[in-house]
Amino acid sequence: NGGKKDFRNLVMSNYDVIIIGAGINGLATAAILGKAGKHTLVLESRNKVGGMASSMEFAPGYKCNVFNDTIKWIDPRLVKFLDLRTKGLELEQPEILRIALGENSEHIAFHKDATKTVDSIARHSENDSERWKDFSSYISKLAHFLEKAYELTPPNLPNVGIKEILRMRSMLGPISKHGTRGIVDLLRVVPMMMPELVDEWFENELLRSSISTAGIHHLSFGPYAAGTGYNLLHQHVHGNGLFHNIQFAKGGTERFAIVLKDYAESFNVEIQTSTKVISINTDQNVCNGISLENGEQIMAKQIVSSLDPNNTFLNLVGPSNLTPNFRKQINNIRYRGSTARIHFALRSLPEVKGVTKEQMKTIFSISPSVEYLERASDAVKYGKLSDKPYVEFVIPSVLDSNFAPEGEHVLSATIQYAPYHLRNTEWSDSVKDQLKNNVVDTLQKVIPNIRSIIKHTSIISPLDLENEFGLTEGNLNHGEMTLDQFMFMRPTISSSQYRAPINNLYLCGSGTHPGGGLHGTNGYNAAMEVLKD
Repeated sequence: NGGKKDFRNLVMSNYDVIIIGAGINGLATAAILGKAGKHTLVLESRNKVGGMASSMEFAPGYKCNVFNDTIKWIDPRLVKFLDLRTKGLELEQPEILRIALGENSEHIAFHKDATKTVDSIARHSENDSERWKDFSSYISKLAHFLEKAYELTPPNLPNVGIKEILRMRSMLGPISKHGTRGIVDLLRVVPMMMPELVDEWFENELLRSSISTAGIHHLSFGPYAAGTGYNLLHQHVHGNGLFHNIQFAKGGTERFAIVLKDYAESFNVEIQTSTKVISINTDQNVCNGISLENGEQIMAKQIVSSLDPNNTFLNLVGPSNLTPNFRKQINNIRYRGSTARIHFALRSLPEVKGVTKEQMKTIFSISPSVEYLERASDAVKYGKLSDKPYVEFVIPSVLDSNFAPEGEHVLSATIQYAPYHLRNTEWSDSVKDQLKNNVVDTLQKVIPNIRSIIKHTSIISPLDLENEFGLTEGNLNHGEMTLDQFMFMRPTISSSQYRAPINNLYLCGSGTHPGGGLHGTNGYNAAMEVLKD
């Protein structure tokens, strides 16, 4: 073989745990297990760690956060257990959390200082401004229930034992604090559609729409879909009472992944990039190792997958190794990614109408009405691009000058809705050009000079997310964030305790409870389950 080492029959068996995937949850799991003394190996198919926290150079000299420009919240248990704040993770909360761009430069700014938010809303509606603080407190109260639920391993239904009941006693905290009225309010809001929620509180359409964007964040559904109330609360877990709460990671979102990687390696966790796992090996329903693309097999006592359920079970374990009932459950998981990203390299700082340079360290949203959002979401139903998409954008180069050459800038936009499943066509360069034109037309309404300052463009479609990052149908949450895919039903009833129905195989990705985001809760909870065995 020309002197090359033949890996086809090589078997290594000196690992306690192998973790597949080096995104936030995979790295969080690795760091916790490494700290606990487990000999751990992390395998990542891409040439760098980070997953959905990745950064990249998309044009010479221009850098972007591939998926997420901000971090909404990080599990406080993870921050404390790994002492992340002293390990190099610097999070900055901007003074302005979001600017909802209105017509004729009549915007609404959501501030860290609630009084300033009230003043901004008052320019649109005095009645709404008087209700804002009560509304923020109301959402914070309901999110408190989710905070405690997210710390739990979901109960094993229908066989709930005394141990699992005792584990759920942490839910007594919010119940005792907010009373039965809090439970009633939670049960009302979680299944709500956005118009039902905002109808109870506000009259100004721009404010109502901006609130509704939290309910549809990274979903394929529009604001009129039932259960968007739950997604809104999910975005505000550990939000410190601030609506549209966000934080920027100094150095870019990827910094979070790098800190986790460095911490894991300090406990002798081995991390291999550019290493593709092609199968999870099982024998009589017992997982005993993995096989790599180069033919190498590696044995371990426990395997943890941070990939989505489809990739884990259908692509790596294989349908023939699943029971018919479990295979059906996996096939029934809904993905339907419909979020795209476009990164623009700009010759100069974009001039956002009615916004000063000092106000640009924030997220901007373009959604003038709830009806606008609903019409944009119709694109998913009809399998086409939205002509007037919902666009959020950030200018990361005003936060970090390393993102662009001196005097130049980057604008990163998140677009809903750009469905993975297109009718009578497929994703192609021409479809991407159409998406770009629709987005630039939308941006031009608030940035009149946008077309003249664009130098380079990088478009990431849901299909690209699947092909390049292994996200089934381009879904950023590893499965829709809906009530029928929540807690003990995420990803399925028989695999919701971070354990597969295959011995020694565990799950830690966003497809598990409590769902998507860069919070690390999935990884923390999964690591605790691995350590029990």
